[in-house]
Amino acid sequence: MSKSVLVPVAHSIEEIEAVTIIDTLRRAGTSVTVASCNADGSINVEASRGVRLLADCPISECTDAHYDIIALPGGMPGAEHLRDCQTLTDLLISQKQMGHWIAAICASPAIVLAHHGLLEDIRATAHPSFQSQLTGAVAINEPLVIDEEAKIITSQGPGTAMYFSLNLAKILYGEIVFRELATAMVAHWAL
Repeated sequence: MSKSVLVPVAHSIEEIEAVTIIDTLRRAGTSVTVASCNADGSINVEASRGVRLLADCPISECTDAHYDIIALPGGMPGAEHLRDCQTLTDLLISQKQMGHWIAAICASPAIVLAHHGLLEDIRATAHPSFQSQLTGAVAINEPLVIDEEAKIITSQGPGTAMYFSLNLAKILYGEIVFRELATAMVAHWAL
């Protein structure tokens, strides 16, 4: 059974993180919806290093759907744009209330999740320069932190994006798919 993941994007998002999440999960057979959180409603996104992305839809079209994971890329000021998107905030709060997974990498654990009180007493990490902003969280300076009880997975940045994304696949499909995917992507170091 195909799982569904929402990947919100906005101007100045970190492109390595966004594309790695999208690509890895689609390789695993996941239905990934890339939704723009641009204030003007545009689905055209210029990422932090000038890479242009085309979202599937504006975030406003995602409010009636349910997702197994909502996975936030980071980057600055992209994470601030995600933080300031009320529709995304409402989706994240609902996701947590329903007991579904939330994932964030780089600046987004601090700038988005902690800002909105979604990391209270939850083990989490963020880019090293944002560790001090993990307000309310149990901050852990590790490349990847999974809080199984809270259903929150966080990671540190572009260099950890592949491991983060493979672990999203592991959460969705289990160890066998994780190993097959890592092997197919020549990511033996992740095993």
